[in-house]
Amino acid sequence: MNQDSTLVAGAAVTSHTVWVRRTVAVAAFAAVTAVGARLSVPLPGTPIPFTLQPVAVLLSGLLLGGVLGATSQFTYLAIGAAGLPVFALGGGLAYLGGPTGGYLIAFPLAAGLVGAIAGDRPGIVRVVLASVAGLLVVHISGATWLSLQPWFGGGSIAAFELSFVPFLLGDLLKVALVAVVALGMGRRMQRFLG
Repeated sequence: MNQDSTLVAGAAVTSHTVWVRRTVAVAAFAAVTAVGARLSVPLPGTPIPFTLQPVAVLLSGLLLGGVLGATSQFTYLAIGAAGLPVFALGGGLAYLGGPTGGYLIAFPLAAGLVGAIAGDRPGIVRVVLASVAGLLVVHISGATWLSLQPWFGGGSIAAFELSFVPFLLGDLLKVALVAVVALGMGRRMQRFLG
């Protein structure tokens, strides 16, 4: 075997290994999002529960990058829409039409945006800014969706109050948690993903 064929074979193995690692990471973050959904606390006065899904969404963008992070969240939504009970209160396509549908459909966009803002080697400022931007996308989508529901007669301001205000303190804690994890694991994850 000459040197060229060894290099070609080595490149094929490396390319395959990178593909497998990235696929595993996407599937893992879809699973982590599902676990985050099950860690759900109903809040009084709002149909939207407090969950840890946004932590998984933000981390998927920060640790996997925009494209893979968004892919993990599309995977999560597809699994839930197909009927597996991975959302906070169940699964199925009809679930996406409920009160939390606006949050859920924003997950891929939020993960992609977080990854794009954070970039390849983010510091604390970029991690925090990216996380806040991702949470804003999720909340704006959630409030907009809620205000458009035929059973909801409160209008845009009431939707904002129900879908954003009760989560402010929790979101600050989520941003802090995400920053610690992302800054601690970021380089290792980049090496893992190739």
